[in-house]
Amino acid sequence: MKKNRTAAAAKARRLREPMTDTTLLLTITICIFFALYILAMAIWGGGFLRPQQIFDMFNNNAALIIVACGLTVVMIGGGIDISVGGITALVVMSCVVFLDDRSGSVLGAALLALGIGLAFGLVQGFLIACLDIQPFIVTLAGMFFARGMTTIVSVDPRTAQHTGFLALKDARIALPWLGYTAKSGELIPGRIEIGVVIALAVVLVIFVVLRWSRLGRNLYALGGSRQSALMLGINVKRTSFFSYLLCGLLSGIAGFVFLMHTGAGNATNAAGAEMNAIASSIIGGTLLTGGVGNVIGTLFGVLSLTTIKSIVIASGLNQPWWQSITTGAMLCFFILLQSVVLAGRGKGGFKLKLPEWLKFKSKAKGA
Repeated sequence: MKKNRTAAAAKARRLREPMTDTTLLLTITICIFFALYILAMAIWGGGFLRPQQIFDMFNNNAALIIVACGLTVVMIGGGIDISVGGITALVVMSCVVFLDDRSGSVLGAALLALGIGLAFGLVQGFLIACLDIQPFIVTLAGMFFARGMTTIVSVDPRTAQHTGFLALKDARIALPWLGYTAKSGELIPGRIEIGVVIALAVVLVIFVVLRWSRLGRNLYALGGSRQSALMLGINVKRTSFFSYLLCGLLSGIAGFVFLMHTGAGNATNAAGAEMNAIASSIIGGTLLTGGVGNVIGTLFGVLSLTTIKSIVIASGLNQPWWQSITTGAMLCFFILLQSVVLAGRGKGGFKLKLPEWLKFKSKAKGA
């Protein structure tokens, strides 16, 4: 009886505790995504009313979800990686060329993708963590190097012709209970690609790593305060190194998933993927200053970004610059929202400073 009372008291104490910054920002992101999608369903209807619209959001952005997970890991640790788009493009082109060879195999292409991602992660992680070179400079060099290597591997667009790979690319998982009935009365089941399963598995694995592993705890501590992490006995260099290694590995996986979706390689593949991944992570509640973030929020960040782009297209604004404008506006909105929310929780995120002439005027008026 006493044990039950103790457990009940502990549960009540946990319920009274305020939400962490990560949980609060995650909740805000999820609420805004559902608000956007419900608004789209109410105003534009059409495809937004069909479950396949949600599935297509996952199908078209599976690679971006994986890349954004890698960025989230690095950003939680207080770093940044802008080479992920270039690595993804290099992996796509290398795998296409490899699969064109008669001796190529799907397993070999997958191992090649992982190898390229790990190689970039190892080199960049060593330069950043062990030599203390600025992450932006190192990953900027990595981005240029990867883009240059992509054109060296093949200048011309290539299409995968490997029979086994094409069978994997065209495979779909049918979800008949989440389909819709066409005008002809035929039931059209929902369909998702294999890449979506891989992306969701990555989200789950990274969530577990960040939530319950020592590496995850160390990353949050490192992003919160490097000096405090050192005082706690955390190996800061090793933690930072593994974050970039993991990001590189995920970029390699994303490249293979990207190829599974498109089936073709081009020098411009994944153009702007790094910016979209950073935007998705920030919208999902990851702070650029580090120490706060969640891959579930990143997943909803990708979905929110895709939803707002779909709304822009549904509104008749098909020009690409309108999508860029709305993405920038949405990103600024979330950064401002995060700053205001954290300032309200006493974190000092957003402080409004009056100009000196206003302060002088106010002082004179008081006199």
